[in-house]
This record gives sequence, C-alpha cells and structure tokens, in this order.
Amino acid sequence: MVYERPEPKEADETGRVLRFRQRRRRGQPPLPGATTAPTDPAIKPESDLAQYEQEDEVIDYRQRMLMNVIAIAIVALLVGVGVWIADTIAEMEKDQDCVLQGRANCAPIEVPVPHRK
Repeated sequence: MVYERPEPKEADETGRVLRFRQRRRRGQPPLPGATTAPTDPAIKPESDLAQYEQEDEVIDYRQRMLMNVIAIAIVALLVGVGVWIADTIAEMEKDQDCVLQGRANCAPIEVPVPHRK
C-alpha cells in the first residue's frame, strides 16, 4: 500500500502526520525504512535536561529532608482522616438501615464479659 504525501498547502489545512517506529521483538531484524534517529531536523539529539541544571546553587539537604518528613506526615494524616471518615459513614449507614427497616432497638448493646477465675 503506497501513501501519497499531501501538498504543503493541504498539510497546513489538515494538520501534520507523525510517523512512529514500529516495535519489534528481540531477534527480529529491523524493518525496512525504520530509522533510529529522528528525521525532523528541528529535534536535536543533544537537547536534554542539562539546560535546566543549576550547578551554582547549593542544595540544602537538611531542609529538603525536613520538607519530605513534613509531606509524609501530612499524607499520613490525610489517610488516617479518610479511614476514620469512611468508618464513621459505614457505621451511620448501618444505623440508618436499621431504623428504615422499622426496628426499635438499633443501638448497639454492650455486654460486659465476666472474668474467669
């Protein structure tokens, strides 16, 4: 199957078609026409995250660890509050179901357990 490239005027109107490499399994030869380098000259292979590195700034590891501990404490608090709220809602739902069924004794009865001697 042969695909024809649209004229440049048509490409501007309809968008841009990107060609993706087909994946191949281990041991298979590369597909004909498959390239490993990007064909777009605007993409430079040396463009990586090195341009965002800041070497002149000193990293304060003590403050960083303190912020990590504070973040972990906040997340643990939120998880604990979420579990408490879910348990409370489940208990209220159980009581509400009991009342809606028309039962008279919906309150839990606590029976003391006698100690054995």
